[in-house]
Amino acid sequence: MSKRFQKSVLLLAPLMASFSGCTLSPEPLDAGFVSSRSQELLSRVTADQEPITHAISLHEAIARALKYNLDHRVEEFEHALRVKELGLSDYTMLPSLVAGSGYSTRGNDLASSSFNLVNKTQNFGYSTSQDREQLNKDLLLSWNVLDFGLSYVRAKQAGDKVLIAEEGRKKIVQRIMEDVRQAYWRAASAQRLDARLQRLEGRTRRALSDTAAIAAQRATSPVAAATFRRDLLEVIRTTQELRRELAVAKIQLAALMNVRPGTPFKIAGAGRHSAPPSAKLSRADMIKLALDNRSELRDVDYRRRINAEEARAALLEMLPGIQLFAGTNQDANSYLLNSNWMSYGAKASWNLLKVFQYPAREGVIDAQDKLLNQRALALTMAIMTQIEVSHARYRFFTGEASTARDYLATQTDLVTNLSAEQQANKISEQTLLREELNLLVAEAKADIAVANVEAAAGAIDSALGIAPPLDPRMLSVPVRQLASGLKFANSGGWKPVHVQPVALVTK
Repeated sequence: MSKRFQKSVLLLAPLMASFSGCTLSPEPLDAGFVSSRSQELLSRVTADQEPITHAISLHEAIARALKYNLDHRVEEFEHALRVKELGLSDYTMLPSLVAGSGYSTRGNDLASSSFNLVNKTQNFGYSTSQDREQLNKDLLLSWNVLDFGLSYVRAKQAGDKVLIAEEGRKKIVQRIMEDVRQAYWRAASAQRLDARLQRLEGRTRRALSDTAAIAAQRATSPVAAATFRRDLLEVIRTTQELRRELAVAKIQLAALMNVRPGTPFKIAGAGRHSAPPSAKLSRADMIKLALDNRSELRDVDYRRRINAEEARAALLEMLPGIQLFAGTNQDANSYLLNSNWMSYGAKASWNLLKVFQYPAREGVIDAQDKLLNQRALALTMAIMTQIEVSHARYRFFTGEASTARDYLATQTDLVTNLSAEQQANKISEQTLLREELNLLVAEAKADIAVANVEAAAGAIDSALGIAPPLDPRMLSVPVRQLASGLKFANSGGWKPVHVQPVALVTK
């Protein structure tokens, strides 16, 4: 070992030792960072939203949910990401153009001699053909035919992923619309009835106290007092159930619209509405419409196209790759006769292992296609069942709403007649009070029944895959304009939020 080499080793040893000492240890998040991050998220979660300055209608609630709901925004950004990836995939089909430059130097000359094997003598003394400092540049254009074919296939797959993301966004829109519609009508009922239900419960509890006092004074028979007390407790239990059912509706609606919890707002049109008009759609027409519109089936179709392209990619990868290249080169070596030159040529390569891998890959692709085909069949049955269930729910809720309206009308007549009899001292005030309480409960149940009908109609829309074809640019318009576009159909523009598919004809 030469002394110069030994000195080089001694100089490099401390440097290597210092590198070996550069070890990393995990660093937990700083408490200050976590606190500031939490404050930032709280300030941003409802930022840049139009304030609520008036009572919110159904279509404005849907518009706010589509515009500000964070789940919908996630799907928007997912779609935007897929579009960017598609644009990036276009560049993979282009030839590669690589510019290179290099510099190196050495501490002495690269000198050598040659030995004549015939004469067994040295031909000449030591000589060099290279400068101590080297500087070279090159620009190489290359194109791999096989890579171009594979890039084209991957670009088509990226395009299908964009469409899958679009279907995911459409599904979120349908779910948001259904959830908003259900929460809106329940919140409207809660706004209209909650204060009255509280007063009803208070009146009932006071009546219970009065009944206990009357029973203690033995002013009535124990059986009559117990019966009246039981009826009052039944009223209290019913009002508690109704208030519990309606209590969280406004909170859910605020969350769907991305309104900060606790923000006060009013519901417009909180009165009772009649059932929507019927549309004569047969069950076969409903199923055909759903199979054409549902995002889940389109998702499977796009994934099957991606899988078919994967089969083409597997075939392409078995082929030999041909690379064409051409370039210009420059070398600053002063000993060269030609320091600038052009180079061009072709090179073929073949990964033989891909040939042996193809049967296994073909099996995976075929199994994936069978899985997707079976998933499409399962989705078809699930969609048919969902249509059947949503139609049955609408039919039953419509019947319940009709019964609730008849019950309310009958109870109203009863209270009117009992009020007249009580004024004539034909019945006790407790009897009239009990029926007045029952009237308020009947009114609350009628409102909830109508809310259930509206929610069931929205569920039918969702089962059919009906949703407005929202362009992301439409969400940049003001809330009122978006709500107007959702409410009224324009030729070639937005569709109405609700296409009435109810009171259907069964074939």
